[in-house]
Amino acid sequence: MAPVSAPEGPRLDIRDLSIGFGQKIIQQGLNFQVAAGSIFAIMGASGCGKSTLLKALNGLLPPLSGAILVQGEDYWAADEDRRALIDRGFGVLFQNGALWSSMTVAENVALPLIMLSRLDRASIKALAAVKLSLVGLEGAGRAMPAALSGGMVKRAGLARALALDPAILMLDEPSAGLDPIAGRRLDDLILELRDGFGMTIVMVSHDLASLLAICDDGVFLDADSRTAIAHGAPRRLRDECDHPLVHAFMHRERPPIDDGAEPGASGAGPGADHVPR
Repeated sequence: MAPVSAPEGPRLDIRDLSIGFGQKIIQQGLNFQVAAGSIFAIMGASGCGKSTLLKALNGLLPPLSGAILVQGEDYWAADEDRRALIDRGFGVLFQNGALWSSMTVAENVALPLIMLSRLDRASIKALAAVKLSLVGLEGAGRAMPAALSGGMVKRAGLARALALDPAILMLDEPSAGLDPIAGRRLDDLILELRDGFGMTIVMVSHDLASLLAICDDGVFLDADSRTAIAHGAPRRLRDECDHPLVHAFMHRERPPIDDGAEPGASGAGPGADHVPR
């Protein structure tokens, strides 16, 4: 996999984005950029819409309004064929790995290459082996997913996400369900992908240790106000953000008790905290 040349401007530019289902708004008024070569965190308490936002970013969920620019191109304004080409620049690791249980690990990794490339079977087999080697799963290609540990499933899913050499890697709760050692190994692997291959990584997570260890920018979503209430690197949010919900999350404290104020009255939206990066 060749290093990716960083383009001018952000990899992703999110402009006044609202997401949801039908009449139900999950998040609204989102504005942020994801710089090339960065590890960007989507943070917030459970149920605030982190994974829903990731689905909009990777093309699985049309937004209710607003724009998602991928390297300057409005993804949802493009036609279906153009979006399919842009999709090839995305790699996605789903929360549970999402491996096909009836396929071997190598067959799972090879699937995107079979579906979306014109390579012959021998080349696909060789590339699948390379991707598995990259995530530390040499020799595991013949195994079935049921035979893998939780950490191995995540790494196999990551190998599949890397199959088409994506410029943007999207990870949904990559360390969920892993013990601290396996989680740290996965963090190290994510850093290697960013530093060694120039990948841009967007990561949904509530794993505080992981967020603080590897992410250099991010956005914090709130379920009540249904928008972002803070922007910045997780470490800076921990050290400098005085929004009570963000402070509680970053310091593992009990969140403040709702006093009955209307959603959004806590200072979200245009008045949200922005911590310098």
